Amino acid sequence: MNFRTAALATASGLLLAASFPTIQFPFLAWFALVPLLIALKGSTIRNGFWTGGITGLVYFAGTVHWVTNSVHFYGGVPLVPASLITLLLCAYLALYPALFGAALIPIRKNHPSLAFLAAPALWTALELARTYVFSGFPWSLLGYTQYAELPVIQVANITGVYGITFLIVLVNAALAELVFDRKRFIPMVASGSILALVLSYGALQLRKPEAKGTFTVSVIQGNIEQDQKWDPAYEKQVTGVYERLTIKAAKQRPDLILWPETATPFYFNSPREADQKLSSDLKRFVKGNQVPVLFGSPTFEILPGRVVHLRNSAFLLSAEGTALAEYHKFHLVPFGEYVPLKSVLFFVDKMVQAIGDFQAGTEYAVMAVPVQGQQDVKVSTVICYEIIFPDLVRRFVDKGATVITTITNDAWFGRTAAPYQHFSMAVLRAVENRVPIARAANTGISGFIDAKGHILQTSGVFVEADLTQTLAPGTVRTFYTRYGDIFSYCCVILTLILLAGYRKEKQSKKR
Repeated sequence: MNFRTAALATASGLLLAASFPTIQFPFLAWFALVPLLIALKGSTIRNGFWTGGITGLVYFAGTVHWVTNSVHFYGGVPLVPASLITLLLCAYLALYPALFGAALIPIRKNHPSLAFLAAPALWTALELARTYVFSGFPWSLLGYTQYAELPVIQVANITGVYGITFLIVLVNAALAELVFDRKRFIPMVASGSILALVLSYGALQLRKPEAKGTFTVSVIQGNIEQDQKWDPAYEKQVTGVYERLTIKAAKQRPDLILWPETATPFYFNSPREADQKLSSDLKRFVKGNQVPVLFGSPTFEILPGRVVHLRNSAFLLSAEGTALAEYHKFHLVPFGEYVPLKSVLFFVDKMVQAIGDFQAGTEYAVMAVPVQGQQDVKVSTVICYEIIFPDLVRRFVDKGATVITTITNDAWFGRTAAPYQHFSMAVLRAVENRVPIARAANTGISGFIDAKGHILQTSGVFVEADLTQTLAPGTVRTFYTRYGDIFSYCCVILTLILLAGYRKEKQSKKR
């Protein structure tokens, strides 16, 4: 590898990172990979791996740098080790672009005319893998760069966010082919035609009338400092903030009030006497306002043998203060809510003070919220990190949810790009499933997104807020909702076929 190759790989990483919030120049994504593809031209598999790895390291260092803030300020890890932890995470994530660089070399050698199709299929397949390997971390998927470009992302109701990724890489690959040979205009014509079809489809989808029915939701943003949430000295103050903002929101007579993740400074409905009293006080408060409240709370249960199961949960209280439904978080945050491979990583408990061993939930809860003058609205909630997993959210809608709520505590991110990136991912979940989303975040960003991806209202970060919006519940189950990531798995199959073809040819040459 020479300086030119490294410089081109670095340029791609910088352009990719600049495509995401908060720098957010989404047009850069459409040619960000061209320098990398040029650098890979004529490379060996080994050099392709390292070239892709450089791009990946710069790309993810520019988008997940906020991990240092979380680990340092809230995990209690000194700044230098916290930065090293972030670097290790970036190095792991960089493996996926590295594999892209390594795998594209033999595919291009064996199928040069298909290289412009193989590149997007390969990148998409690797993004799908990143969603699931080691519990998954699908942050900064390339398709999220276009969250604000509504005509482009409407096709996600068929392909999911991965289809947007495929389209972006397809255009990049076609541009690279044109750089290699100006006479190779067919890839550019093909990718341009596909992009035109996608934009036409998007325009048609955006013209469709909204679904019938209305559902008014108020979201509450308490802006509680992380070090105050579980300090007994601030218990009344925390509760008072949510009660004050809720009373204000209730004057608008919404159908539902939404509080953030772990909003209650106690364990709701736990067997402990103090928690029972606080739970009863909350039920009386909700009954006094006569508006249902959906809120986050930690919970636990004691099993035989004094085994304690701690959960990150959400509860729906009726207007009468009765618990109608509950949901326990499915997808837990590694090193935040549990320690993976704990027998091996025995030292992590001592290194990260904020860790708690939570148990995952097992049911996709769909909650019925009564609405005066119409049928109950079917609502589901996903907690924090879960909103970044397309298939998980899809399953709630497939089971009947017509409105998705998401509750989170983004105080962990601090004043970084992460709250903006986190919010942007919710836009794709709305479009994929054609359902509106209401989001309540402890410190922001809270807000509302309609079923077509329009951002209707947002709060600031690290401020108190109460926002109210009328939403139209989703009424149509999209192709993506019904069938999930079929498009992405087709990319996996195509990639495997192309790689198998190279291996077969290599073996026949040895004979």
